[in-house]
Amino acid sequence: MANWPKNCNCPITYTLSIVGGKWKWLILYKLSENRVLRYGELKRALPPITHKMLSQQLKELELEQLIHREEYHQIPPKVEYSLTDKGKTLMPILTCMSEWGRKNGPFK
Repeated sequence: MANWPKNCNCPITYTLSIVGGKWKWLILYKLSENRVLRYGELKRALPPITHKMLSQQLKELELEQLIHREEYHQIPPKVEYSLTDKGKTLMPILTCMSEWGRKNGPFK
């Protein structure tokens, strides 16, 4: 588990240790919209993200079993990412975040 303090019994702290940060929710959102995305497609969907940051975030999400990484051994190499069943359980939270942003953001 990511950076979760072992002596902490707070469910919010645990959740934030898994999906906290600037990029993870956006990655999960893009995968929920598209079902399967290749690395380059994700990179283009998140323009300001660096290669290093995207790779790191994908590895962490995969480690937590929120996304599935499918590697095809071909030339050129092909890697696809998708949500796991565990990752899909976060979609109601993402929907609430989106609705909150729509209601309270500058999008009115």
